Amino acid sequence: MPLNKDVTQFLDELHHPLRQEIEALRLIILDASALLEENIKWNGPNYSVGTEDRITMRIQPPKQIQLVFHRGAKVKDQPKERIVQDISGLLAWREHDRAIATFKNMEAVEAATQILPGIVREWIAATVEARLGK
Repeated sequence: MPLNKDVTQFLDELHHPLRQEIEALRLIILDASALLEENIKWNGPNYSVGTEDRITMRIQPPKQIQLVFHRGAKVKDQPKERIVQDISGLLAWREHDRAIATFKNMEAVEAATQILPGIVREWIAATVEARLGK
């Protein structure tokens, strides 16, 4: 899936000090699932399937990048277990359906390059595809 031009323009105007990290994460996320569409939400890149937000990139304050894995802004009943299994320890869990991956530099992004696409695919499968019967 190509990068969204509006998101690129938004980031161009922002002059974020971690722009290279943001770009690398954008590509990893979009390459992981063809279902994802990129837009801007909460002043950062956001990834949704149709109208359902699933991964939001928190880029402020500009000292780190966080990927927030979620099932949308509205509170939902909690599943009994975590939505995905993350044996890498990359995700910090807030709830069973909300986790955060934090990246402070390019080394952290590069270290996650192998595991992050699988987490993205699992998250989409668990939160969208299963519901759609795919």
